[in-house]
Amino acid sequence: MVKYFGYLITEGWLHQKALDLGYPPAQTPEDSHNLLCMVPLNVMAAAGVLSYARVRRIKTPKGKHFWCIALACDDPITVGERMSTHAPPEANYKALKEAMGKDGPAHWYRAR
Repeated sequence: MVKYFGYLITEGWLHQKALDLGYPPAQTPEDSHNLLCMVPLNVMAAAGVLSYARVRRIKTPKGKHFWCIALACDDPITVGERMSTHAPPEANYKALKEAMGKDGPAHWYRAR
């Protein structure tokens, strides 16, 4: 099973960040999907990780499903997506960490 190294995207973070970026509040499931497509890309671009980060669906150890801004992956086949198989130094994704309001380093999560 593939594992991704990154930060979870929660519904609360997604909708608050969308408002911070000037997007209108989501009114429908389609609006929420559009925010999921646009907001993480804006944040990754601003944090300077857009060239190697990807948004992926993951499953936490407790079995909950989330979206994740992934910075690396442990599957060599996925390297074709230009993702490293090793977690980058925290200094490389510090701006992303700050933009997401996270306190600690990113974590490894398995794909759903």
